[in-house]
Amino acid sequence: MIASLTGTVAALGLDHAVVDVGGVGLSCIATPTTLAGLRVGERAHLATTLVVREDSLTLFGFRDDDERATFLTLQTVTGVGPRLALAVLAVLTPDDLRRAIAGEDLNVLQRVPGIGRKVAQRLVLELAGKLGAPSGESPAPAPAALDEEVVAALTALGWPVRDATAAVNAVADHAQDRAATLRSALQYLAGSRG
Repeated sequence: MIASLTGTVAALGLDHAVVDVGGVGLSCIATPTTLAGLRVGERAHLATTLVVREDSLTLFGFRDDDERATFLTLQTVTGVGPRLALAVLAVLTPDDLRRAIAGEDLNVLQRVPGIGRKVAQRLVLELAGKLGAPSGESPAPAPAALDEEVVAALTALGWPVRDATAAVNAVADHAQDRAATLRSALQYLAGSRG
């Protein structure tokens, strides 16, 4: 397994970063929060995990070991794969997830696209006692919001452009950075479904 990467950020996308490690560019799928802390041309260190499938090798990158451990623990839940685990971490920090599981807060869990009531109940049941207590730390500060990128990220997740734009416009004044804007927009969209 590739446990970590340290190198120069060669490129950033909406859902991935390319890190140049010894002349080899490694693409890592990552959460908006992780990506928001990276800058092209600067050195970065990512905790990583390699997901091996019959037809692909996918490297996932995280800002720290806690986020990676949470990602791996989420996948122990029946029916939760890497993409859904990453979607959870795009909306909830590891501590937010710990609080939701400990408080059996299904509404918080259902803010994640792809998680309905049954999956939320399964998460609470199967993750009880596995994630530990919240650390109380806040995520690292991130750069100013880029509304167009957030809209593109939402449309990549399957939301219509009109709905994605409306959600970003509704939350842009309250969010401090791109990751927070994306998280808030996802919560806004989840709330508008119900």
